[in-house]
Amino acid sequence: MTSTRWSIKETTLMGLFAALTVVGTSIRVPLPALVGNPFFHFGLPILSLAVLTLGFFKGSLAGGIGFAIFDILNGFAAEAPYFVLESFVVGAALSLAYSRLQKYDDKVWFIPTIMFFAAIAKIIMTFLKNLAIQLMMGNAFGVSAFASFSTLYITVINAIAAIIIVSLLYKPVKALTSKMLY
Repeated sequence: MTSTRWSIKETTLMGLFAALTVVGTSIRVPLPALVGNPFFHFGLPILSLAVLTLGFFKGSLAGGIGFAIFDILNGFAAEAPYFVLESFVVGAALSLAYSRLQKYDDKVWFIPTIMFFAAIAKIIMTFLKNLAIQLMMGNAFGVSAFASFSTLYITVINAIAAIIIVSLLYKPVKALTSKMLY
């Protein structure tokens, strides 16, 4: 029988990443859009760093909890379950890209490349969420698709920022968390 217990250090790091996700998402710049109340924030880079340092499940869970806490505290409680799901989808894309390209982890393009796949997953999830919202509001599919597509620039801005931030911070964060865990 194998142990599925998490160490206190892992649990502490998960809590730290969840708290950082709340804080990073709280630092926001509202942007105009046809759907929802989007804003530029630092949540995606923190989620990505959590996944890259703690692994898929623990990192995605930490980021998802952080996003859920942020949503509940800021009047977006109805969206909290979606952002937990999105954290796992983005985390899965990032983990899959990492595992497929791991032999190149010493290359300078490694982190930006795997972050590109996480960014694509984030953009797709955002489009689908906004499309569903528009369809539930009773709009025709074409109108819904256009409205959803027109808000993607905000997600693209967040995704590009996440690629840059994670590319700069991955090695120092990985070194710090490795010292804490081992």
